[in-house]
Amino acid sequence: MNIYDFKVENPDGSFLDLKDLKGKVFLIVNTATACGFTPQYQQLQEIYDEFKGEGFEIIDIPCNQFRQQAQGSAEEITQFCQLNYGTTFPQRKKSDVNGENELGLYTFLKKEKGFEGFGDDPQFDRIKGIVKTEDEDYENNSKIKWNFTKFLIDREGNVVRRYEPTVSMDIVKQGIKELL
Repeated sequence: MNIYDFKVENPDGSFLDLKDLKGKVFLIVNTATACGFTPQYQQLQEIYDEFKGEGFEIIDIPCNQFRQQAQGSAEEITQFCQLNYGTTFPQRKKSDVNGENELGLYTFLKKEKGFEGFGDDPQFDRIKGIVKTEDEDYENNSKIKWNFTKFLIDREGNVVRRYEPTVSMDIVKQGIKELL
C-alpha cells in the first residue's frame, strides 16, 4: 500500500484521488478554525502561493476531534479561511484522524511517520499538558496529537516528514523547498 492508493473526500461528495498528485510534492494537514494554531493558515497560504507553480499542493482536512475546534459546515469553514487568511487551496471534507472512524489515509500516515515529540521549548508545555489529559501515553503512540499536524510527501509518494503543530512553519517551508 502507498499514498497513491487513497482518495480524500471533498465537501461536495466528490473525491480527490491522490494518484492524480503523482510527481507533485504535497503537504497533508489536519486543520481547525478555532485553535491556537489556526493562524498557521496564513503561513500555509504563503507557502502555497510561493510553490504551487512548482508542483506543490496542500491537502487540508478539517478535523473536529481536538476539543471540537473545527465546528461548522464545510461552507462555513471555507468562508472563514478565505475571509480571515485569504486561503485559495481547497478544504476537504471534515474527517477524523484518530479512532474507529479515522480516515484510512491517516492510519497509513501514522504508520509511516510516528510521533517524535513537540520539542523542548517551555512554550510547548501547555500543549503537552492538554494532550496528556486526553492521552496519558501520548509520547509512546503515533496518534495525531492536535490540530495542524502535517505530513510532507515527496514526488515519488514517500512520506518524508511529520511535523507537529509546534514546529516552526519556516522549518516546514524549508522541507518543502528541499523536495521541489
